[in-house]
Amino acid sequence: MQVQRVVLSSRPGKNGVPVPENFRLEETTLAPDLKDGEILVRTLHLSVDPYMRCRMNEDTGADYITPWRLSECVDGAGVGVVESSRCSACAEGDVVTSFSWPWQTHAVMKGSDLQKVDPQLVDGHLSYVLGAIGLTGLTALMGIREKGNITKGANQTMVVSGAAGACGSIAGQIGRLDGCVRVVGICGSGEKCRVLVEDLAFSAAINYRLEDVPARLKECCPDGIDVYFDNVGGAISDSVIAQMNNGSHVILCGQISQYNKDVPYPPPLSAEIQDTLQNKNITRERFMVLNYMNKADAALCELSQCVKSGQIKVLETVVNGIENMGDAFCSMMKGGNIGKQIIKISD
Repeated sequence: MQVQRVVLSSRPGKNGVPVPENFRLEETTLAPDLKDGEILVRTLHLSVDPYMRCRMNEDTGADYITPWRLSECVDGAGVGVVESSRCSACAEGDVVTSFSWPWQTHAVMKGSDLQKVDPQLVDGHLSYVLGAIGLTGLTALMGIREKGNITKGANQTMVVSGAAGACGSIAGQIGRLDGCVRVVGICGSGEKCRVLVEDLAFSAAINYRLEDVPARLKECCPDGIDVYFDNVGGAISDSVIAQMNNGSHVILCGQISQYNKDVPYPPPLSAEIQDTLQNKNITRERFMVLNYMNKADAALCELSQCVKSGQIKVLETVVNGIENMGDAFCSMMKGGNIGKQIIKISD
């Protein structure tokens, strides 16, 4: 079988900005015969995510993330359908997913590396497995539940950076559902601000590209900030932390503004911000959703119900065709997406 795949053609370098030319589309051949335990899958949807920038380096800087190898097929989260199987756990027609799905139109994978998907869980929207009812949604939900300390009736204000992205858009809605009286999103365009307020019921939105973030935070958060869901780091996060209340909480989810720089993760803070954290007794602990996977099944069921009931609205930016993987990844890294960036490979 002739299939298309995407390989890593070159590395941008630790301080480089990724470009589509770092990826290369190739044709390859799959062996016709499956071995015991193997499955032939047809790829439906693939995901691109900010953490992948680390995988473009020779050293990811994290022991739980392996680097992509030059001239080898790239992988990430994906969902597809079984076309043939020599694995007792999966049958032809089953929908399956994996965190290490090769960027190929078809692939031969070990059945033990796949998880079956109940299409009813995602209400037939199979791409949601890669976003709102998958690891992205789990990150938002469990980040808030484990690190946010939100209490209904406590008049709390939550700020989300990267608020129109895959994780931030879900996190803001969960913060509102869990009891925050005010949820403010920070994002990078007027259209994103409109979507956050009009479609997702954020209390307010701030366009960091055009507006004075510290001044707007004071306007939008008159009682200070109690919970900060941090997806971006850098100067934006410094502005938020400076206005946080005593005993408040930072949920350290991501630092996308720093991923093209050769700095450790989490990136170091200025002495002034470190003093603010200490003087105001603000918690800021790294959050890794993989440490809470024992709670994943219950959390996915909750996310599913919230999506089906309309309590959580799902945003996606969908690009068609495996040939556009590199463009989609680079666009996502620059904030070109609203909601989850999905690449549709086949119907």
